[in-house]
Amino acid sequence: MADSRPGNNKLFFPNLDGLRFVCFLLVFLYHCNETIFKKISNDQTKKILHFIFQNGNAGVNIFFVLSGFLITILLIREREVKQTISLKNFYIRRVLRIWPLFGLCILLGFVVFPLYKYHTLTGSHETSNLLYYCFFANNFDLIRIWPQLPDALMLVVLWSVAVEEQFYLSWPVLIKYLTPKVFPALFISIIAGTLLFRSFYSSHTDADYAVRYFHTFSVIGDMSLGGLLAFYCSRDSPVLRYIQKMPRWQILLLYALTITVVLYKKTIFYIPPAITAERLVLAILFALIIAEQNYAEKSFFKFAKFRVMSKLGIYTYGLYCLQFVGILAVQQVGDKFGIAMNTLVRAAAAAGVALLVTIVISILSYHLYEQWFLRLKDRFAVITKQ
Repeated sequence: MADSRPGNNKLFFPNLDGLRFVCFLLVFLYHCNETIFKKISNDQTKKILHFIFQNGNAGVNIFFVLSGFLITILLIREREVKQTISLKNFYIRRVLRIWPLFGLCILLGFVVFPLYKYHTLTGSHETSNLLYYCFFANNFDLIRIWPQLPDALMLVVLWSVAVEEQFYLSWPVLIKYLTPKVFPALFISIIAGTLLFRSFYSSHTDADYAVRYFHTFSVIGDMSLGGLLAFYCSRDSPVLRYIQKMPRWQILLLYALTITVVLYKKTIFYIPPAITAERLVLAILFALIIAEQNYAEKSFFKFAKFRVMSKLGIYTYGLYCLQFVGILAVQQVGDKFGIAMNTLVRAAAAAGVALLVTIVISILSYHLYEQWFLRLKDRFAVITKQ
């Protein structure tokens, strides 16, 4: 059960670390499906794997809803405790948490990777523009080059980090200076604006897909919905009481419905009106799962009980940003030693090794590099994790 009592200067959501790891795993398997699993020679096996993992990028949707929920509830709690919000401290915390690893990934993508390709005589053909990344606008750079991808694939995943940074730029200002009474109307208006924006890009062209998937105005509704959930869960509200007393059959239905919608996403959201509403439907389902994990009293399971998963969830930012380092390392070793990944067993083993490599380098990054900045970050925290 989450400890989020009003007036308390500590927040504790013990089940969210495990949920974060699941989000990462969905995205990781999606990228394995687009790289390693594509080398399987058996068409039927490849087709089954594609069906299972083709929509794993929905994990990014969950990350966005989760970010909106956590940032909003932290800001609301800080406002309750301090009667104000320190924008300076908020931005310092975000800089210390996000920028160091983001900068390292840019270094890997624009310097280390091209040097590696130069020394292996393959040559780098990078189409991404470094300037976009320096200003956290690289989601627009991806729209610019789509459907082409950056030559350094580790740059691909950074688009969502850019969107979150853009979100962080304005969100605390709104929470600080607006009265809480208008929060629901504000959040719903942003969601409505996202739907309106998406409605202009609902065709099946690559250009429309890129805007629909990567543009800030197209995805910001996920974070706003997370903020709306945070608002109602930060006080004694009908929404919070309903989640707390949610019967088991509804919880089971929620998870079954979510899995079904994710698996059949491309079929369900095919026509323009459905394409427009796709992110909102997914965001609602994911928000309910976040609320159920935090507050429901009759859950079938809580992620906190999966201790290894919860422990790894602490490293999710690194896991997400560095996943392609693990995937590409395994592919390069396989190519060098002539190990074909054309069977299910070999492809699954390669994905497992890639996951292990990603976990190891993410743990090393966290403890040997990121922790230096995280220790400074804690000095500017008003609401801390218990």
